[in-house]
Amino acid sequence: MAPPAWAVAFAVLYVVALAPPAAGFYLPGVAPNDFEKKDPLPVKVNKLTSIKTQLPYSYYSLPFCKPDTIVDSAENLGEVLRGDRIENSPYTFEMREPQMCQIVCKITVGEKEAKLLKEKIEDEYRVNMILDNLPLVVPIQRVDQEGAYFYQHGFHVGAKGKFSGSKDEKYFIHNHLSFTVKYHRDEQRDVSRIVAFEVKPYSVKHEYEGQWNDKKTRLTTCDPHAQRVITSSDSPQEVEVGKDIIFTYDVDFKESDIKWASRWDSYLLMTDDQIHWFSIVNSLMIVLFLSGMVAMIMLRTLYRDISKYNQLETQEEAQEETGWKLVHGDVFRPPSNSDWLCVYVGTGVQFFGMLLVTMVFAVLGFLSPSNRGGLMTAMLLLWVFMGLLAGYSSSRLYKLFKGSEWKNIALRTAFTFPGSVFAIFFILNALIWGEKSSGAVPFTTMFALVLLWFGISVPLVFVGSFLGFKKPTIEDPVKTNKIPRQIPEQAWYMNPIFSILIGGILPFGAVFIELFFILTSIWLHQFYYIFGFLFLVFLILIVTCAEISIVLCYFQLCSEDYLWWWRSYLTSGSSALYLFLYATFYFFTKLEITKLVSAILYFGYMLIASYAFFALTGTIGFYACFLFTRLIYSSVKIE
Repeated sequence: MAPPAWAVAFAVLYVVALAPPAAGFYLPGVAPNDFEKKDPLPVKVNKLTSIKTQLPYSYYSLPFCKPDTIVDSAENLGEVLRGDRIENSPYTFEMREPQMCQIVCKITVGEKEAKLLKEKIEDEYRVNMILDNLPLVVPIQRVDQEGAYFYQHGFHVGAKGKFSGSKDEKYFIHNHLSFTVKYHRDEQRDVSRIVAFEVKPYSVKHEYEGQWNDKKTRLTTCDPHAQRVITSSDSPQEVEVGKDIIFTYDVDFKESDIKWASRWDSYLLMTDDQIHWFSIVNSLMIVLFLSGMVAMIMLRTLYRDISKYNQLETQEEAQEETGWKLVHGDVFRPPSNSDWLCVYVGTGVQFFGMLLVTMVFAVLGFLSPSNRGGLMTAMLLLWVFMGLLAGYSSSRLYKLFKGSEWKNIALRTAFTFPGSVFAIFFILNALIWGEKSSGAVPFTTMFALVLLWFGISVPLVFVGSFLGFKKPTIEDPVKTNKIPRQIPEQAWYMNPIFSILIGGILPFGAVFIELFFILTSIWLHQFYYIFGFLFLVFLILIVTCAEISIVLCYFQLCSEDYLWWWRSYLTSGSSALYLFLYATFYFFTKLEITKLVSAILYFGYMLIASYAFFALTGTIGFYACFLFTRLIYSSVKIE
């Protein structure tokens, strides 16, 4: 006997949700590098990051050792927008050749350097490095599971502490790095592939014998000849004006069973997938509850209503009709400010298309984590090309509302949302630039963004609008009366503001647990790659927005209030308000942001995210009610 369809569907969803896209297969567009013994392994450095300030800085903004010439790696659009600045470094390894206590350089700390280092240590900045496209991580033992580790992005510039017997707090720099490179070896070809890049940082006050002779100097604190290895920070290197700091490193190579295709699995391993499943089950409960209500309305109430309305024979009975049929002559009357409704529906369609395509590609594994900035680049480009759908849907709706100036509506659709977002982004970028952070988007990238907007997005919106306006007008199932009927006084719970605010709670409730993980990955610099879960939550969000809008729209029509157009958009769209309130709660409870500029950045970006969420959820709710009203009014006989 074949299993029921729902069981098969659930099994497929289970596999999609749990399998990280990087697991067990070669990601499209990413080829492995094979290294023979003694092959050079150049280490690259990336930005300095801090969860306390959220302002990235270039690695060489601090007085670290520099190579003879600093070479920038080419960054994609997403990397530049993230503030990545990838450059070469003085650290060079040789494959499967361990090195001990290698001197990189010695620097003398001046007043400016000491101030910079202390500021970055105070703000808990981390140094990020890259080897063979793998980010450098610090393995930290988990308290709850023995033998299990979680990985911290990069190592801290230094730490604060006190010498024993002293009350003064001092700043110590991590100047000795103990690297571990794990590799998977192909026995037949005798080549290796790098599968992990780890580090343990130490602060060591190095001492040496005789005169300083650059890299040939013999240190007494660690010595490769005497096999003297650094294993602790017992005598740390203090950051003090006029003092020398000697930078050193060890590198060890360890063979690993991890295959190259699975090397990201340990980075992306989600130890809290039970919480994700709780989130899914919680959201499904909301959906089932709403689906039950919609089914009850559609099958029982509506079926009874339609049967009753269609059996009314005499004029007297027809005059006594009540409920939603009574407003049939006004229900398709164009709303006030219908132009703006068209614009926001078009924007929501643009977002919906972008997110749907992005998530499908992410679930299939095309947006691999090794392609830094790939997700952001893909979303930007998809947003630009989805302008075609935005123009088409806004002008189709505009024509339904008897509009004739399609170019005007196309212009507003092309500029309203992107224009307001660009204005916020420009102000935030000016603040970042004022802090001399590498997160400031360069003028050339800003010009490229404007070019994408004006050169591709705007023309596509106009093409879409032209095509949409050429289509025949959507026919209403019933005729609209010339004189609008009076709306009776409504019960307190049918007050527009109250019902709109109530409507936003359930869509937000369906996504808020997953929202916590997304905010954590963005603002606490953790890996987020469980796109399977995210895709399920996205589907649940669509169903929830549609169902809550239909339920409240039905109640509204039953109380003889026919002004449903804007209400249907705002009902599910109000979930964006709860998203912003949750982001505010998250800021005060989970983040340790202290700088005013960083706080403005956080709330600026969360405002943009909430605005986008409003357009997306509002559009889903609107189209659900649009189809629902057409369905029910086409099912009754109207004399």
